[in-house]
Amino acid sequence: MHARPSSTTKGGGILRQPMSVWATAFAAVVAFMGIGLVDPILPAIAKNLSATPSQVSLLFTSYFLITAVAMLITGWVSSRIGGKRTLMIGLTLVVLFAALAGTSDTVGQLVGFRAGWGLGNALFVATALAVIVGAASGGAEKAIVLYEAALGLGISLGPLVGALLGDMNWRFPFFGTAILMAVGFLLISTLLKAPPKPAEKTRLSAPIRALGHGGLATTAFTALFYNYAFFTVLAFTPFVLGMSAHGIGLVFFGWGVMVALASVFGAPALQRRVGTVRVMYLGLALLVLFQLGLAFFGHDGIIICTILSGIPIGLNNTAFTEAAMEVSDNPRPVASAGYNFVRWMGGALAPYFATKLAEEVNPHLPYVVGAACCAVAIGILAARRRHMAPLERVDIDHAFQDEPLPVQA
Repeated sequence: MHARPSSTTKGGGILRQPMSVWATAFAAVVAFMGIGLVDPILPAIAKNLSATPSQVSLLFTSYFLITAVAMLITGWVSSRIGGKRTLMIGLTLVVLFAALAGTSDTVGQLVGFRAGWGLGNALFVATALAVIVGAASGGAEKAIVLYEAALGLGISLGPLVGALLGDMNWRFPFFGTAILMAVGFLLISTLLKAPPKPAEKTRLSAPIRALGHGGLATTAFTALFYNYAFFTVLAFTPFVLGMSAHGIGLVFFGWGVMVALASVFGAPALQRRVGTVRVMYLGLALLVLFQLGLAFFGHDGIIICTILSGIPIGLNNTAFTEAAMEVSDNPRPVASAGYNFVRWMGGALAPYFATKLAEEVNPHLPYVVGAACCAVAIGILAARRRHMAPLERVDIDHAFQDEPLPVQA
């Protein structure tokens, strides 16, 4: 494997970024808001559209299934038309389909419009990470933390915005997202200078071929099982809480704050001290415990476990993203596309299967399966530990960056 240059450099703190990076980060916050936006209004959607929980869960399944598959073409598209145009096409699709989702009269229409939303989200999110990494000051590590901060902030604000708007009408969160994404479109169109196109155009097969690397494949398939557990919490728990839109929104706002804090502060600090792979083990083990708590505790325990589960999810989001970007010698956009194709399949499968298990067996089983998926993820990581060795260099870079400079006599 060819050595990749160090991912950390000294000049530039995480908050000292060009305006183009902040514009892209703002749009990323709104894009990630779309993930949790529907959480507080899932029961209301089911009631107003006369749908079952498993039917409503297809809002997540269609969104993430299309997002996953579309990841395979993001690099091919952006390497031909450029990163800025790809971002703007993605934003346009999100604005269009989010607005259309708000006009839906049946759950089938809503599921279909969420699929179109997922296509736009894939084009935007995959390209946004590459744009932020390329334009941010301070190196790839700070850029990834900034990206994960946008993810955490978006995921935490999504349920809150969904609750506030959804309390007036379940359609309003969709219209609100369309408006905010339109603002993001204007910011990026005016503030982001078009980055140069890659010297070589990306082949359509590149993301799949990239998964031939042992480290990237290990990261991706471990993340597949982790994401199943993650989205069991996110998509199924609103039906278990039995609360109003405001109540669900506040619970998941607390959850999202935990995700954001663990992503931005907890994960980088732990990575420097114990290494990226050990952070993955820790996050997965903690998520096993919280999933079992969700399965067997009473109502108050479910609320506490839901909020605290944001901690291991935040740790893992940062650790897995950095691992995917650094473990192989593939170009970062290609590695990201292959990784996201596999891991978002977990997000597509979990919502539907979790609600189906609850409807046809019992409401405890989805969380037991989620805990089992985390255990499988730990097993994959342990069995293929040697493929993750390249991350040791990245962890050494991080630790060296924190060491004080020697004092000159």
